[in-house]
Amino acid sequence: MELSVLNIEGKDTGRKVTLNDQIFGVEPNDHAIYLDVKQYLANQRQGTHKSKERGEIAGSTRKLKKQKGTGGARAGSIKSGTIRGGGRIFGPRPRNYEFKLNKKVKQLARKSALTYKAGEQSIMVVEDFNLTAPKTKEFAAISNNLQIADKKSLFVLPVENNNIYLSSRNLKDVSIATASELNTYQILNAKTIILVEGSIAKIEEAFKL
Repeated sequence: MELSVLNIEGKDTGRKVTLNDQIFGVEPNDHAIYLDVKQYLANQRQGTHKSKERGEIAGSTRKLKKQKGTGGARAGSIKSGTIRGGGRIFGPRPRNYEFKLNKKVKQLARKSALTYKAGEQSIMVVEDFNLTAPKTKEFAAISNNLQIADKKSLFVLPVENNNIYLSSRNLKDVSIATASELNTYQILNAKTIILVEGSIAKIEEAFKL
């Protein structure tokens, strides 16, 4: 798949790059995508939810009423979960939601996601650029030039760039990722993927082609 290389002014540079079909043209595997996204979202959960059970509630330990002869059910503690103000029955406890996923499944999921985006013609290639200082206004101008200002966009950089990251973080529809840390959720969550030219080789290196 061939794409034209644009500059940060949104103009065609006259050069083209070829996206490797082993990454951007595979047979998509929806189940691998499902598992990878599920793992990513599970890993974001803190798992710190907790409610008090009857052993943790402050209250008297005296027996509320005599065992028999009241005509009602037995009641032995004001901290019972069946009484208002008592402990929660089978309430949430802190837990870890993470689960293991094989590297090859995660790799297939990322390839499948990139293939879908390539098929939708939602991938752009921009020549390498840098900002001399963190300026949100300058980055917003780049988004306007590329006509993606009103779309959820993901810029894929070859390496970390602090100025670009700081310039983009106040723009709600813009995300930044490095090629080596690109994940399936980020790819699918973006309407447009902008590959900075140098990141293409890094993506191929990450997939060991």
